[in-house]
Amino acid sequence: MTLTGEAPHRDLCTDCGISRTDDPKRCGRACQFIAPDYPAMETRVHGRARDASKPDELHFGPFKRMVRARMKVSRDGAQWTGITTTIGERLLREGMVDAVLCVGPDPEDSWWPRPMLVTSPDGMAEARGMRMGYAPLLALLEPAVAAGHKRIAVIGIPCQVYALRALEAELGLERLYVIGTPCSDNTTTEAFHQFLELLSETPDEITYLEFRADYVVELRFKDGSERLIPFLQLPISDLPPDFFPLTCRTCVDYTNVLADITVGYMGGEGDQWLLVRNERGEELLGLLGDDVALSGPGSKGKRASAVKGFVENTKLAAGGLPLRRIPDWLRPIVSWIQPRFGPRGLEFARARVEMKAAESILHLRREEPRRMKHMIPDHVWELAAPYDLQPEEGERKD
Repeated sequence: MTLTGEAPHRDLCTDCGISRTDDPKRCGRACQFIAPDYPAMETRVHGRARDASKPDELHFGPFKRMVRARMKVSRDGAQWTGITTTIGERLLREGMVDAVLCVGPDPEDSWWPRPMLVTSPDGMAEARGMRMGYAPLLALLEPAVAAGHKRIAVIGIPCQVYALRALEAELGLERLYVIGTPCSDNTTTEAFHQFLELLSETPDEITYLEFRADYVVELRFKDGSERLIPFLQLPISDLPPDFFPLTCRTCVDYTNVLADITVGYMGGEGDQWLLVRNERGEELLGLLGDDVALSGPGSKGKRASAVKGFVENTKLAAGGLPLRRIPDWLRPIVSWIQPRFGPRGLEFARARVEMKAAESILHLRREEPRRMKHMIPDHVWELAAPYDLQPEEGERKD
């Protein structure tokens, strides 16, 4: 099942797919970038909104438990060890769902995310690995229901999941499982290819790229070789200011809070970081059985100075990418220090969430100030408050 054509124009749109459906006007009540209501949506999905008095819920949203996790035997072609696609595979194998909506590689460009409707357990293998760009995943909802699929799982990023949850009651599904992956700094596939060209003289040979929590980017190549690039040595200054579109610079849901289970890396310290958010999330994790190794998440270092530096650099960037102007001779030293003494584990995850909160405020304030009171939830202001970011007149709902 493939999609063709262009999506209707929308301001602040990541082409989640709703605008391509039979009723594109639903974007007005489903889009994360118009007037999101996270307390109401969290209550609808999880039975309660985030509780700021509970450890880490202000940052990460409602959850029952957090764990570090890895498949004991990694799946070939997986971005990490294959947790997300294995869950999808087992949902199909156990007959718990009829179909899984996810993304796989485009036949002509393996980095381009192509929406897929998978109905065979073995078909989930095609969805392994990372894609970069926008995919109209939710445009497959109507064809899926029309084909008779009433029990569905969706693997999606936050802007897709918010729209899915907003319209969930209208879909007539008997069962819906949502596996979420964290996301914020997405870009177009075309722009991503420009980034690859800056990283290597042979960009077409790159088969794998991952921003790791130990402050390096990992590259793998077709010949089996690997390369690690410290964050501070990335050619960020060579990227255009709009490399990350305004949608991604103003995303307020890095951790995919409306998923049943979030599978990401930020708090994993080299493993995956799972937030089991509700009973369905427990069901999904349970499908992995003894094939997954679980442990408690760790937390090291202090985030305050890192976040403060990011906030100041974002202010100075005047709407572009926040660059740290570190002398070339000092970069190797700082690159050595960061993974040893910088925030790690849950502290790294908290730092990234606070950075995103500050970034959303600053970029909207600069480029779309009239949208601020509708787009920025109260918890984002709370996250940004320690860094002297307070709502100005007209920026917060009364």
